[in-house]
Amino acid sequence: MSGSSIDEIVGGCLAVRARLISRALTSLYDSALAGHGVTLAQVNLLAALGMVGPCPPSKLGDVLQLERSTVSRNVNLLLNRGWIEALSSDAKGVRELALTRNGRAKIESVLPEWRQAQRDAAQLLGARGVDAVHEIATSMGFVSDA
Repeated sequence: MSGSSIDEIVGGCLAVRARLISRALTSLYDSALAGHGVTLAQVNLLAALGMVGPCPPSKLGDVLQLERSTVSRNVNLLLNRGWIEALSSDAKGVRELALTRNGRAKIESVLPEWRQAQRDAAQLLGARGVDAVHEIATSMGFVSDA
């Protein structure tokens, strides 16, 4: 493989850059939330469930663009902590989930640290970066400008 091919991939791969940015942001939020015994992924799952209301786990995966195994792992942990509840289940597993009162309380309790992480993330990305993230996510249909 020629040096120019390597340079092109190393120097220009958008996927690598997006993953590096994602990892840096996730680490920032996870550090801020660590004192609450919750990760950013779990807070986002709780918030998504609060937003969409009772739904199957697969809907949460669709909303957050998560793989089934990631949803399953986090759902089990959140069920065990009493932050969500299974409204219905069968031999194949949980059919419908809902956010509990304790889950809403958990969201409220992490909000100050989440807000600080949000400010830190905005500072890390800069105003243009924040605008770009919002614009790209909205144009891809992942989130709305609610």
